[in-house]
Amino acid sequence: MPKRRVLVTGAAGRIGSYFAEHSHEKYDLRLTDVSFGERRDALAAHGELLEGELHDLAFLKRACEGIDTVVHLAGNPNPAAVWNDLLETNIIGTYQACVAAVAAGCRRIIFASSIHAVSGYPPDVQVKTGEPSNPGDLYGVTKCFGEALGRYLSGQEGISFIALRIGAFQPSKAASDPAKLGWLNHFVSRRDLDQLINRCIDAPDSLRFAIFHGLSDNTFKRLDISDARELVGYAPQDDFVAMNPATRDLHLHDVIDTQNQNHNPAKSGIREQL
Repeated sequence: MPKRRVLVTGAAGRIGSYFAEHSHEKYDLRLTDVSFGERRDALAAHGELLEGELHDLAFLKRACEGIDTVVHLAGNPNPAAVWNDLLETNIIGTYQACVAAVAAGCRRIIFASSIHAVSGYPPDVQVKTGEPSNPGDLYGVTKCFGEALGRYLSGQEGISFIALRIGAFQPSKAASDPAKLGWLNHFVSRRDLDQLINRCIDAPDSLRFAIFHGLSDNTFKRLDISDARELVGYAPQDDFVAMNPATRDLHLHDVIDTQNQNHNPAKSGIREQL
């Protein structure tokens, strides 16, 4: 069976370069960015390289030719960015990447959304994918735009669209830093996000639109990941609590009271009637 042809925008970034390194044997990759810089030689070993700007629609259309799935990662990743720094890349650039994918007849777009699309919810709320977007900054607003655009495209233009609200994408080494407890509920390891992207690429055509939350299997989750588990078989391997010594040594899995008195099915209350 031939490999799926996958276009990655923003391929020189942290997520794109990791995906290219770890998934190039599974997919036939075309990698684009404004400039590949010092990562050029490494990325050239993983796929075809094309340099170009998001505002260049003709370039994006050429990049999408013959592509099955577009993984759109390109954009300004700074949550503190102001509108003028976000408009060209995160709004216009996302729109044009999607137009190019539709024009080329691509099967699916996978859009790098962000936890910032719902960061306006109070910190004690676990956000479900079906709840309204609630951005906490203008960067998050641009991600809400991308999600809404994808909903429109899936319904009106017939292309499959999956948005991934990505948490704190970090290597495992960084997650073991005791000073990084702030990531406790929204950490996603590199290998877990790579797995999620793979599962979204390979999901059946019947999945027309979805928003999934890109977190690891953290003991405490700011975002609910059950949709990704159920619909594409996402099976994250990492847990911030188990990786960070400041939390690991507390043995939280053993001491947290779940209020479930029937941990042993053999002692379930129904057993008296069986």
